[in-house]
Amino acid sequence: MRDVLSAVIGKSVRQLARLRGGGSALPGLVIERIDPGFLARVLERLPHGVVAVSGTNGKTTTTKMIVELLEAQGLTVFTNRTGSNFSRGVIAAALAQCSLGGRLDADIAVLELDEAHAMHFIERVKPNFTLLLNVLRDQLDRFGEIDTTAKLLRRLADATTNGVIVNREDRLLAEIGAAAAGRVEVRQFGLSDELRAMFPSDDDFHSGGSAHAASDTGADRGPADVMLVELGDHEAVFRVDDVDHRTSLKLEGLYNTFNAAAALATARMVFAGGPAGDAGPDRFRAEATTDRLISALAEVRPAFGRGEQLELDGLPLELVLVKNPAGFRLGLASFDAAGVSAMIAINDQYADGRDMSWLWDVDFGSLADEGVDTVSGTRAWDMALRLEHDDVPIGRVEEDLSRALRGFRERTMPVDGVGRPRRIFCTYTAMLALRKELAELTEVEDIW
Repeated sequence: MRDVLSAVIGKSVRQLARLRGGGSALPGLVIERIDPGFLARVLERLPHGVVAVSGTNGKTTTTKMIVELLEAQGLTVFTNRTGSNFSRGVIAAALAQCSLGGRLDADIAVLELDEAHAMHFIERVKPNFTLLLNVLRDQLDRFGEIDTTAKLLRRLADATTNGVIVNREDRLLAEIGAAAAGRVEVRQFGLSDELRAMFPSDDDFHSGGSAHAASDTGADRGPADVMLVELGDHEAVFRVDDVDHRTSLKLEGLYNTFNAAAALATARMVFAGGPAGDAGPDRFRAEATTDRLISALAEVRPAFGRGEQLELDGLPLELVLVKNPAGFRLGLASFDAAGVSAMIAINDQYADGRDMSWLWDVDFGSLADEGVDTVSGTRAWDMALRLEHDDVPIGRVEEDLSRALRGFRERTMPVDGVGRPRRIFCTYTAMLALRKELAELTEVEDIW
């Protein structure tokens, strides 16, 4: 009866919130308050358990990749597809998909978890598998020093029952993996020596690039279950079991290609089942060959706002989420600025992080030739000052996102059917606000 009551109340709140244009996490907040055990009861019924995905960068797209890899092999997967990664967001997603009896029609859950709010999640639910992507200086107003973030991720790994997958190129995560080895199965994903410089770790940002120097030959790194060995234009080569697999990709951005290696390693561990042997989906295991997994990976498209491609006025429009120096740096490196009209929208709400001083750790010189048409958001003037120091021309500064988008669109309209593609770099809350505005103008994926 508790499940029925919570499901009915949650679904009712969800419907009311949608009618009033409220937040998608509101039903989860209500049920979290009145029935704290609801999520644990729902998830413990799933026959193949829970996969948790956490880290500083790439959680949403990597979660989407894992989901689609598992679904392509026949599994039914529950996930928090909006990227709302606090416990209330996961509960809200469960309420949206469960029956009135509080049951999910799913084999397994793959859930993106915020580094700090994962601690609330593991108080009630122990993940069977955990993927840890990276540890970077992000939202220091929330987490303090980077070691604090690493400690949170270590607790998440400690709560995991079957297997942990870590980024071997991240020193802090490699240490977490080493500590977990013996208790659970640990696998690593990584980069070839030739590609390491393209994906800086936090050590690289704060040690003048010397952190990788001692291990350039790979002697100090453990074996990678999946290794990214080659990058091309929407193409990559992954090394698995000493065999190179070349594949095309629909993903955008260098960082998403590396995260694809993480997704492959996670899917492989899920089908292996981990040392306990009871979480691997036996009836699908024989189907989940490396070739089949990589074929499925080739079809995955970016998650919303993560290199998401829209069309407006007959022209392409890309949304690129930026939230820390590494993410912005890789975003700029991933997308050629030539021939593109650019806008940057920087907010400083809680979900973005209040401290925007990290913008000074990003080199914006690649934008100097084309300039930036519009700078917007609550920290528009901070962003404009940063661009000025890198000699990047700016067309307009407009704090209001709605007016900024309208002006950006008007100034970049096609003439006689010819125009330049558009690109918007934006922080999380700016992205959500812009997607809402764009939904009035063009087709935008519904993230409810």
